[in-house]
Amino acid sequence: MKKIIPAERTNKVTYAIRDIVVRAKELEAKGKEILYLNIGDPPVYDFETPANLRNIVAEQIKQSDKNNDINVSQYCDSMGIKSAREAIVRDAINVKKIPNVDANDVVVTSGASEAITICISALINPGENIMTPSPGYPLYSGQIPVYHGELNPYNLNEENGWQIDMEELELVVNDKTKAIVVINPNNPTGANYSKESILNILNFAKKHNLVVFADEIYDKLLMDGNKHIAIASLSKEVPVITFGGLSKNYIMPGWRVGWAIFHDPTGIMADYREAINKLLRARLCSPHPQQHMIAPALDETTEHFAEVMDKITKRRDLTVKMMNEIPGISCVKPGGAFYAFPQIQLPEGVTDKEYVLELLEETGVLVVFGSGFGQKDGTHHFRIVFLPEEEILIKAYNAIKDFTAKFYTKHNFTPV
Repeated sequence: MKKIIPAERTNKVTYAIRDIVVRAKELEAKGKEILYLNIGDPPVYDFETPANLRNIVAEQIKQSDKNNDINVSQYCDSMGIKSAREAIVRDAINVKKIPNVDANDVVVTSGASEAITICISALINPGENIMTPSPGYPLYSGQIPVYHGELNPYNLNEENGWQIDMEELELVVNDKTKAIVVINPNNPTGANYSKESILNILNFAKKHNLVVFADEIYDKLLMDGNKHIAIASLSKEVPVITFGGLSKNYIMPGWRVGWAIFHDPTGIMADYREAINKLLRARLCSPHPQQHMIAPALDETTEHFAEVMDKITKRRDLTVKMMNEIPGISCVKPGGAFYAFPQIQLPEGVTDKEYVLELLEETGVLVVFGSGFGQKDGTHHFRIVFLPEEEILIKAYNAIKDFTAKFYTKHNFTPV
């Protein structure tokens, strides 16, 4: 038999957050201690899924044995169980302030990632593009080429706290653009967008007839008294698809519970919605048992937030302080989520990926190179996940400081 050749469209699929772990695991297998600051997985650290949510699936299985009408071993509705979709609607209306949505405007998916992938695949044709933030979550830049779409990144403004630059948007939009992605709070920068930025985005989307993909998976993880503004809450004409889930807010990424909320004020997404529904039906349904956690989480579970946000805020402050004390590195203060995206000055010809890989080899500190998320030409960054305990962060940041000084000396480079 001849060698099996994969589809060419997979050649452009990358995911820096996990790709870099391959080398870390190789080093770890040889006995090197690795300090993992690379992936936003709270339960890996000292964060726990609320106990009431952990118990729900077991209880549902017990009830299934008694009442076949709620047997969670069966397939459920392709859109998701009704009680879950109704809970998502209550949260959308009462907390996110998104008007005029009901259970038929919600689909439950295997994590927000599945919702995002389905919405991309149902929208773009070969040669068309979706605008994505740079820096931004690499799922989008990894998946768009799979469906023969073109990447169309727009730079965020680091000097303005990573807010959205309207002049930048107008420079890159074209007649093949179908949608714009807005991640709020942003991964990897932690930026929380102002009302002015959101209104500007909606005006821009209206002008160019675009769907807005509003990735709001971190919407309950805000620091310093910041408030989250759901993009769909301000939209009177522009169609907005809001992606959310339990993964980050409720410390349960491995349970894969996500959703999409369709806000279509003027009804222009009807055909697109049906295309999405076809794909949902084709994959049958998302895992049934976990969906029973959605209503208790959104309706009843708040006790864990105070402790979570206290930890995250302290670790954010430590991160910003220690990063900004390192010559050659500067770090914008994040307002939400649990990521920082420091900028580092590097000698000409040296990439941030080379810096990050050498950092890993020498110190065991694992961060993710900024080019894996996108960045403005001529700049270099790396992403830090500041979820670990303070003593681990301090150890890692001191290692980064010492390594960076040696790195500069080796390259005969003096940062400005």
